[in-house]
Amino acid sequence: MHPQILIRPAVPADYDAIARITRDAYLAAGYFENADHPYMRQIQDVARRAAKATIWVAERAGSVIGSVTLAVAGEPYADIAETDELEFRMLVVDPAVQRSGAGKAMVHAILDHARSLPGINAVALTTGLTWESAHGLYQKTGFQRAPERDWIVPNTDIRLLVYRQEL
Repeated sequence: MHPQILIRPAVPADYDAIARITRDAYLAAGYFENADHPYMRQIQDVARRAAKATIWVAERAGSVIGSVTLAVAGEPYADIAETDELEFRMLVVDPAVQRSGAGKAMVHAILDHARSLPGINAVALTTGLTWESAHGLYQKTGFQRAPERDWIVPNTDIRLLVYRQEL
């Protein structure tokens, strides 16, 4: 039995841990070859992201073990959100503790939060084509593919998949 997972808003003291976990999770999954890739540098600038988006962390026994970024349509970090959707991005769990419930806890917290927001009727997210563990998590927590909304990262040949869940 794992100790309780607390999902809470990130504070500046969390930013270094969020940057490390995001970097380690993306590299461990093979999304990027090294941390110097421009996108990798961008996602590790947590303070910059926190100024423009809502960031939550998953904490267990006093340690940050995961994080996720939330956005609604019109905000800088919203890639795909329609006006009635909450979008989440960069959901990561420290590779040292993956598959211990933190990802699922964050997804459930996001769904609960979305249900409390006026005018929000669905949650949407983008994920990579080959990110099987992420696909499994989203399917297990009730998300369905929205293939008509899949998109290509500008100036690349990277195709991203969209998942959505009605509330």
